[in-house]
Amino acid sequence: MMEPAVSCDVAIIGAGPAGGHCALLLADAGLHVRLIDEASEPGGQIWRAPLPGMAVLPSPDHKEGEALREALRASTVELMAGHRVWSVGRADCAGADGFTVCAVGPEGPLTVRARRLVAATGAFERVVPFQGWTLPGVMGLAAATILMKSHGVVPEGPVVVAGAGPLLFAVAASLTKLGEPPAAVVDMDRRRDWLRRAPGLASAPRLMARGLRWMASLVRAGVPVVSGASVRAAHGSTRLQAVEIGPVDRSGAPRKGSVRTLEAHSLTVGHGLTPGGEVAGLLGASRVHDPVCGGWVTETDEAGRTSVPGFHAIGDCAAVRGAVLAETGGKLCAHGIAQDLRRPLRAAITPLRKAIRRQSHFADVIGRALALRDGQVEAIPSDVIVCRCEDVTRSELDAAVDRGGADVNQVKHFSRCGMGPCQGRVCGEVAATLIAQRLGLKRPLVGLFTPRPPLRPVTLDDLVGDFTYNDIPIPAPAPL
Repeated sequence: MMEPAVSCDVAIIGAGPAGGHCALLLADAGLHVRLIDEASEPGGQIWRAPLPGMAVLPSPDHKEGEALREALRASTVELMAGHRVWSVGRADCAGADGFTVCAVGPEGPLTVRARRLVAATGAFERVVPFQGWTLPGVMGLAAATILMKSHGVVPEGPVVVAGAGPLLFAVAASLTKLGEPPAAVVDMDRRRDWLRRAPGLASAPRLMARGLRWMASLVRAGVPVVSGASVRAAHGSTRLQAVEIGPVDRSGAPRKGSVRTLEAHSLTVGHGLTPGGEVAGLLGASRVHDPVCGGWVTETDEAGRTSVPGFHAIGDCAAVRGAVLAETGGKLCAHGIAQDLRRPLRAAITPLRKAIRRQSHFADVIGRALALRDGQVEAIPSDVIVCRCEDVTRSELDAAVDRGGADVNQVKHFSRCGMGPCQGRVCGEVAATLIAQRLGLKRPLVGLFTPRPPLRPVTLDDLVGDFTYNDIPIPAPAPL
């Protein structure tokens, strides 16, 4: 079967706050835009749409998502929902300008050719491994939000919510609103850490007020918040039964103090986010390591232009900065592309630049709260699995380094860490930090996993489809 191909001026991968608003402005400029997303509806993780017939959890995020979806339906943007992008590259025709995007959708494989390419693929949740973190019943904070936003259901209680950052309290408040108040919220930060951040958080009063409402709902429901603590272990035979928690210092390392065991059938846990930079990596865009922005970030200008001409990276896939900055960054990207293609936008750009400066202070404060903590990584026990896809333990990573693994790709070769379906998206930042610590190097010096297609797991059947030998193009024989 010959793979069909379609063309456009701009292809955008990811229909969240950044990609969706970028697409809307570019369409207003008269450009042909294709917006590609795995989900059945736009919105991304933060503005995720509920599944048809499912109860809606009322929230500002839902309202923002509905507004975006309505605007896209009324626009000329060609939405390619339910399409999984598995590879990207420069246009392969001699002299062609632009990019190719290979995707698999409801009708099979499809190639999109575009003059400009925008990656707006968001971020991935980071979970620092602990004993029992692979037990059924243990899930990421993001997974819990998907259950609640898309399905209107909560994890089986009692539920313990643990980790770092404001998403802890967002998840706990949502559980409470849906009638399943958590048994406890276990926050790695101490109360005085949040008080110290208060002046920076106040730079975004609307977001700060939302966080205070989350806290107030937990107080009203009598949900205990254990501060300055983290999960030491998850216990259970075939599924989660209890969570062991204990105090930690500011680096995330365990410290002396009472250790408690809480009954739990579900544990939702998260320790920050890492940029989803696979598209940038596959295209060879320049990246640098910035812990405050999640790890390896793509170097861009204000319009998301990267070191690869014609390729833009915006939102959390470029640098983890949150939904508000992602939306503003998407609009700035649209201005840049429209200018490059000589289709200037009527909307003013100055207010967007001012908004970026105003919003960045809040993002910096949250970014520092979510940065990977060295002490927490260093304390991972030797028998704990770090790479879930390939069942690689901490001790196996250490042994790979001791055999001569001097960077993440050598250790990957020796241990298979990062070779599974997630390609290191889950384990990569933690594994690299462990390698750097064992070698006594700074984190950036051990590098990052070399990206390879497929960007997402796809079946061979999806790519090949149905065909006969008559469908295979056979060139005419060369003349004698």
